[in-house]
Amino acid sequence: MENLIDQLLPLLSTLWWPFCRVMALLTAAPVIGEAMVPVTVRILIALVLAVLMLPVVQGAPRIDPFSAQAVVATVEQIAIGGVMGLALHFSMSVIGVLGYLVSSQVGFSMAVMNDPMNGTSSDVVSALLTVLSIVVFFSMDAHLVLVGVVGASFQAWPVGLGYKPLLLQAVAWNAAWIFAAAMLLAIPIVFSTMVVQLGFGFLNRVAPSLNLFSMGFSVITLFGLLMLGQIVRFVPEHYIGMTNRVFELLRQQMQVAHG
Repeated sequence: MENLIDQLLPLLSTLWWPFCRVMALLTAAPVIGEAMVPVTVRILIALVLAVLMLPVVQGAPRIDPFSAQAVVATVEQIAIGGVMGLALHFSMSVIGVLGYLVSSQVGFSMAVMNDPMNGTSSDVVSALLTVLSIVVFFSMDAHLVLVGVVGASFQAWPVGLGYKPLLLQAVAWNAAWIFAAAMLLAIPIVFSTMVVQLGFGFLNRVAPSLNLFSMGFSVITLFGLLMLGQIVRFVPEHYIGMTNRVFELLRQQMQVAHG
């Protein structure tokens, strides 16, 4: 029995490091890390990917699983996987910010409903755009690219050799483009609704006896929905471009760390 434990212990310790990194990445990654995916499913996927990553981790130094170095290595794997998942979550966050901007302009910010994907309440436009981005995420095989990123990360940041916060700095410095990209998509709706509001403001000055506030709210909502129908067809293209940008950011950081 002791011989069996001695033989299984190196295998289990080798399996533990990729499991921690993959699990942290899947928890912070878009779609798979949402509340709609059960934790047991996420753990099963992480375990399968950890087994597949065993050939990549074979060259890692042996670490006693009951030592302080093992605790440090575990925290290191969680940090690497969490930062990579957070970077991949940027493109999905752009769609969420876009939905909130559109809802606030067309008057849908008051129509809040329960969002089963995030476990919180969100507006209708954000929920619709999130479902669209999920479809685009799987249609562009981003989940397969995600597996490739995990495998390449073990070559850039091997287990037990330390982690330099270059990736975290790059992720933090590139967070500003989330709001820039969301505002770029929302500008047509924001500008058109502003023009409608200005028009009704002038009409209210000309005919103050008319109740233009109630009518203007309905017109702005209809006009905003019309503009949303025009720009929603460009959302998948922008989402693919933003996701490719995140993958390029990760690839550059891996080259810097590996080089």
